[in-house]
Amino acid sequence: MISAPSPAEVERLELCPGYHIARLINGGWQLSAEHDSAGAVASDVLAQLERLVDAGFTTFDCADIYTGVEELLGRLVVRLRRRGIDREAVQIHTKFVPDLEALAQLTATDVERTLDRSLQRLGVEALDLVQFHWWDYTVPGYVETAWTLDQLRRKGKIRHLGVTNFDRRHLEEVVDAGVKIASHQCQYSLLDQRPAADLQPFCRDHGIRILAYGTLAGGFLADRWLDRPTPQDVANRSLVKYRLIVDEAGGWEYLQDLLIALCRIAARHRTTASAIAIRWTLDRPEVAAAIVGARSDGHLEVNRAVFGLQLSDEDRHQLDSIVGRSEGPSGPVFGLERMPGGRHSRIMKTGLGGTLER
Repeated sequence: MISAPSPAEVERLELCPGYHIARLINGGWQLSAEHDSAGAVASDVLAQLERLVDAGFTTFDCADIYTGVEELLGRLVVRLRRRGIDREAVQIHTKFVPDLEALAQLTATDVERTLDRSLQRLGVEALDLVQFHWWDYTVPGYVETAWTLDQLRRKGKIRHLGVTNFDRRHLEEVVDAGVKIASHQCQYSLLDQRPAADLQPFCRDHGIRILAYGTLAGGFLADRWLDRPTPQDVANRSLVKYRLIVDEAGGWEYLQDLLIALCRIAARHRTTASAIAIRWTLDRPEVAAAIVGARSDGHLEVNRAVFGLQLSDEDRHQLDSIVGRSEGPSGPVFGLERMPGGRHSRIMKTGLGGTLER
């Protein structure tokens, strides 16, 4: 019997001068009340997160709108300090996501107060990386808000500033205004390659690194979906979101073709289809890291196996031949999700309390 290869050390990357992150980031969305109202015992979750840190997965992603997650990671920081683990050993990325209805009235004071709330929740003196999102470009103020955030970076409340879900055109406006952007968090996977069209080259030219979410399409890019019938019901809003992405790419039959290729490649490398899918995304130009769910540490060894993988030219050719048949999704990054009345935009929640009430 052939044993699986030993997991490699977690790859790290210098996102900004002197600031290093793990190339697999622990995503906090699955820990939020919006994702799973049943939740889990906080102490159990904290113990799982500690094990991730101990294994080298030291970078976490959360948001001001992920109910309870900033506070949870703040408790993690406290626990690690008690063990003598320096604060700098763990990187916590959060987001600034003002509610859609608050955009028109948003002030610099609102921005700073909201960031102060994140600082308090996390129990830190400065936020490692703040990723800025703007729901509706027809509402003016996103460049001014980005400038305000950059001033807070200069003030010391933020170490680094990024954006999330910006298309190339509007990111260019922010950059042209003189705002220093370190990273862009956007959806990027074998099923969704919208960043490759024009955003990726722009990021390359301006030293902006991509942090990819949706790399496993909510779990659809996994062995367990091979030869399964089209699901009639999905468990949560995240799966609804990624089921729509599957439809855009070419439907369930297309997904099955992709899974067959992933599983064949995985068999050659003695790993999983998910590991191959993550590795493919990590190898894309300008991609610094992929964000994977941190619901538990059950996939820890599988995730570590990603770093022992090196896809061959044959592997890439097999995947590229299928990806080349993809029907979509098309258009700019997050464009479908912004389209008024569209299937994708209807599942977006634009008022999750990202902005403090006056």
